[in-house]
Amino acid sequence: MKTLLWKLFLFIHFYSFAQIEDFSTVSFEKADRIASNLHVKELTNLPNIAYKLTHALNTPVEKFRAIYTWVALNIESDYYYQEKILKNRKKRIKDTVALNAWNEQNLSVFFEKLVTKKKTICTGYAYLVRELAGFVGINCKIIDGYGRNGNQNIGELEIPNHSWNAVSLNNKWYLCDPTWSSGYAFVSRKKVEFIHKYTDGYFLADPTLFIKNHYPLDEQWTLLKDVPTTTTFVSAPLIYNASFQHKIMPIKPEKFRLIVGQNQFVNFEFKILNELKKEDVAIEIINGNAKSMSIPIFLKSELNRLKFKHKFLKRGLFDVHIKIKDDVVATFVVKVNKL
Repeated sequence: MKTLLWKLFLFIHFYSFAQIEDFSTVSFEKADRIASNLHVKELTNLPNIAYKLTHALNTPVEKFRAIYTWVALNIESDYYYQEKILKNRKKRIKDTVALNAWNEQNLSVFFEKLVTKKKTICTGYAYLVRELAGFVGINCKIIDGYGRNGNQNIGELEIPNHSWNAVSLNNKWYLCDPTWSSGYAFVSRKKVEFIHKYTDGYFLADPTLFIKNHYPLDEQWTLLKDVPTTTTFVSAPLIYNASFQHKIMPIKPEKFRLIVGQNQFVNFEFKILNELKKEDVAIEIINGNAKSMSIPIFLKSELNRLKFKHKFLKRGLFDVHIKIKDDVVATFVVKVNKL
């Protein structure tokens, strides 16, 4: 009987989740201002940083917001270090002993970069958020798994490549990703430059959207009752930071790669939380070096649904980007064959 009650508690505990809308009456202005104004050279005294970020705030969610925002604003993602780590992990993925030994040897480099240079990889971001939150009594965990973007986990699952956080606030679990909130690497022929561009779209994100580009090793941390398979994960449309910012999620088509006949329509459907005007939506179509913009043919939409279609007139292979207010929120690859 005790075992049954404990399992029931765990079920309720993990699935009584919510999102940022739970805190719609909370203003994060003060927390964001504190985070923006705190500058430190090195991360040698984390308890002091946690205190400075949170002592003037009243609620756990405001305190966590200040910590999260500060980490995203002040830590730089190290592109070359990330590539080095992924390369070495791939080399040792079938040899657990060698992989663990390499990880252990690399720890000193990892912490030196983080503490003195404020440069790190996703694990460093998640570690900082967890540690700072812990100093003020907030239960926060590092979640390891698969991050999906234009270069990784497309069509097939690769090695685990990403880490993020789960945080407990008011007895509910929430998901967030400080790494992808902090900015992005701009890759050119000459160099790679990290561009600081804070977005709060990944802060207490909707689990049904989060799973589109985050798949945890431990499936309970999807915070979903119906967990999609990894096959569904790697074959779904690509989404981006802007998808979280605009709170828009692709529903149909369900696949990233589509095959259609010439002069056939493809129907698109998105779940939306923010109000959109028709002029906010556009389709960008790329075929080789040729790029064109198309105005969607809108269909009758239900509540919180955006529906439209597009006819593909020419044969070929096309990258199809769905844009909201000039931001790409989803990508499909469409092969158009002769009927």
